[in-house]
Amino acid sequence: MGANTMVGGMVGSAQESVRKRCERKLAQMRNERQSFESHWMELAQNFTPRRGRWTLGWANAPGTSNRGDKRHQQIVNETPIFAARTLASGLMSGLTSPSRPWFRLTTPDPQLAEVAPVKQWLYVVEQRMRQLFARSNLYNALPILYSELGVFGTACMVALDDEEEVLRFYPLTAGTYWISQSNRQIVDSLYREFSMTVRQMAQEFGIEACSQRVQALHRNGEKETWISVCHAIEPNDEADYGHADAKGMAWRSCYWEKGGANSGEGDRMLAERGFDALPMMCPRWELAGEDIYGSSPAMHALGTAKQLQLQERRKAQAIDKLVEPPLTAPTSLRNSVIRMVAGGVTYHDSQQNQDGVRPLYEVRPDLSGMLSDIQACEQRINTALFSDLFLAISQMEGIQPRNQFEIQERKEEKLLMLGPVLERLNDELLDPLIERAFSAMVARSMPVWEGKLVGNPYIPPPPKELAGVDLKVEYISILAQAQKTLGISSIERLVTFTGSLAQASMDPSVWDNLNKDQMMAGYAEMLGVSPLDLNDAGTVQAQRQQRAQQAAQQQAIEAANKLAPVAGAVKSLSDSGVHPDSVLSRLGSVLQGQQGQQGQPGGQAGGGR
Repeated sequence: MGANTMVGGMVGSAQESVRKRCERKLAQMRNERQSFESHWMELAQNFTPRRGRWTLGWANAPGTSNRGDKRHQQIVNETPIFAARTLASGLMSGLTSPSRPWFRLTTPDPQLAEVAPVKQWLYVVEQRMRQLFARSNLYNALPILYSELGVFGTACMVALDDEEEVLRFYPLTAGTYWISQSNRQIVDSLYREFSMTVRQMAQEFGIEACSQRVQALHRNGEKETWISVCHAIEPNDEADYGHADAKGMAWRSCYWEKGGANSGEGDRMLAERGFDALPMMCPRWELAGEDIYGSSPAMHALGTAKQLQLQERRKAQAIDKLVEPPLTAPTSLRNSVIRMVAGGVTYHDSQQNQDGVRPLYEVRPDLSGMLSDIQACEQRINTALFSDLFLAISQMEGIQPRNQFEIQERKEEKLLMLGPVLERLNDELLDPLIERAFSAMVARSMPVWEGKLVGNPYIPPPPKELAGVDLKVEYISILAQAQKTLGISSIERLVTFTGSLAQASMDPSVWDNLNKDQMMAGYAEMLGVSPLDLNDAGTVQAQRQQRAQQAAQQQAIEAANKLAPVAGAVKSLSDSGVHPDSVLSRLGSVLQGQQGQQGQPGGQAGGGR
């Protein structure tokens, strides 16, 4: 975690300590979130029963969230759970797949990005960042984040410094954290409660920073006892940027034990740390007005999910009554054995108005109608959670696609509905993630750049051309490229139309209207081609000049070869006694001169008058 730490003791101003200010702010944030909690509980029960921490018992008895109690009692039909899982998997593979590049570093100035040292440095940094993400637990944390986002509409992940992996990512679950946002509606404060064992607290903060109670538990060997810990991340409004420690950083990170502090320890902090870049990512699926917490696709499908579970129960009841209907029997059979198994015989003496055992009422459920209604509910849930997008082929409705082009067209049509969400994820998840990783790698590399440490830096020092230049991030994931490829068809249609027009009018000059180099660069960008796969403008120009020179030389050689027989024939006539001033003699001199000139490009024409 954070390297710059002040541990234990009293912190804060004389008027109010940091801990008391944090606790006061936390109380206000609790009230803000309270209206969402009942809704989140219903979402968890229907879409992801193992997520969320709701019970008061957890808040008062740390560690109870780790119990394996049953939480699927509401689930009879698992379609909502599968749809939420498909959404999380689709976002993971479509946005941040570990198997392919999903981001690219560049500069706001395209020409600067093409400068050779800049281009090479950006490529190396990209590769190092991808290695960092693969080495860390990021690709284990992101699926959890996407699952929380799709179900609850708000998700949270904290990226803390780690000595072994540079960064360690901690996804949070609904009910354990509170957020607030700035005037620009950007989440800039995160408070959370979580449980740690005494042993974990000693490893993380040092046992001397803990309360007397925790120290006593540690001395007595009760190291697996759970303790509630509070954590606050917020802007450091008292930052003194002249300091190299946590006081001089833009973001403050504070830890303290929740309640139960002994007398005189009410202001004790476990640790106060800092970060140069925002250490948490809190994406929201969709926002309305000044809302802090977002809405989700699972919220849209909640009514249908509850209806689906009710229908499944009613269908099961109908089948039960069909197979084992309620019965009526005469009182004479009260003490008799009634055999309901197949082949069983029940003995009964027939009497007047007593027909033996028979159904109390006839049950004829419309099972086909029930199944059709259940399937309609399942389809609505899959549509709401974009399962039909991420499983576009296996769940395709109606007439099956006739070719790959039709499949692509259907997929692009559905991607239009996901476009606003992808833009929000870029802004609230991926941008802070890239900035946090880059900041951490620079912080680890600067001592090596400055010669204070010996070794290989995490990233090489930037070239002088990038002095004072902010980097730009471009996303090239599958979904990001799918959004961009919507423009590819426009380019292809323009080229096809131009070719048809040139052929119909027999005028190839219409091709002059197209900026072929610009179209090539735009097409490559939409396809996500690496910049290293395309030559820079200088290399392209040099190759074209070389090709033009070679074409000119080839034309000169071909022309010379065509003139050689004519010049030889004229020379033969001249040698045969033609007068030196005749037309043939003069023509032969001219032809020989032209042949010599074309054989030597750039030379002067000789002979002739």
